[in-house]
Amino acid sequence: MYFLSVKNILLDMTINNPIFIFVVIIVIWFIPGILVRRINELKRIKQQKKTQAEAIKKLYPNSKDPSN
Repeated sequence: MYFLSVKNILLDMTINNPIFIFVVIIVIWFIPGILVRRINELKRIKQQKKTQAEAIKKLYPNSKDPSN
C-alpha cells in the first residue's frame, strides 16, 4: 500500500509540474527534427562526394591508349 501511495505522489509531482511537462514536450518536438536533419546532411554529403567524383572523372578521363 505504501508503494502505491509513493507512486501516486511521484506521479502527481511530475505530471503537475509545468517545467517537467515543458521539457518533455520540447524533447518530443526537437528530437525527430535533429534526427531528420542529420540523416539529410549525411545524404547531402554522400551526393556531394558522388557529384565531385563524377566531375573529376570528366576532367581526367581514362586514357584509351593501351601503352599506359
